[in-house]
Amino acid sequence: MGAHANGVGPVLLVDDDLDIREILPETLADMGFDVVTAANGLEALTMVGRMPVRPSVILLDLMMPVMDGYGFLEERTKKPELASIPIAIITAGHGIDRARIGDQAPIIWKPFDVPHLVSVLHKLRAGSEG
Repeated sequence: MGAHANGVGPVLLVDDDLDIREILPETLADMGFDVVTAANGLEALTMVGRMPVRPSVILLDLMMPVMDGYGFLEERTKKPELASIPIAIITAGHGIDRARIGDQAPIIWKPFDVPHLVSVLHKLRAGSEG
């Protein structure tokens, strides 16, 4: 049931929290998702450029060093290959600037409600394939 078998790209998890980058991919792997991780927006941009299959969904933390989630979103608008990848925001919820995120991105609160997270991933993936 590996997600890569059907040509669907992995989930890209962008979060500076090492615990989240270790635990969440394991949890999602149990549910059939491939997950690749980046520690900040800049690393994520570099990774997407090198990936043989583009991510099917990006889970993006907002508060990170080097390049935060808002910075990544700004860069994303300049790159058509990135702009087409659906994004979900993951955050502990300290003052989100909705105007900078846009209306499309669902927000997933930390600590994660895993069934909710999985359902959002399925919805976003379905939307990106349609």
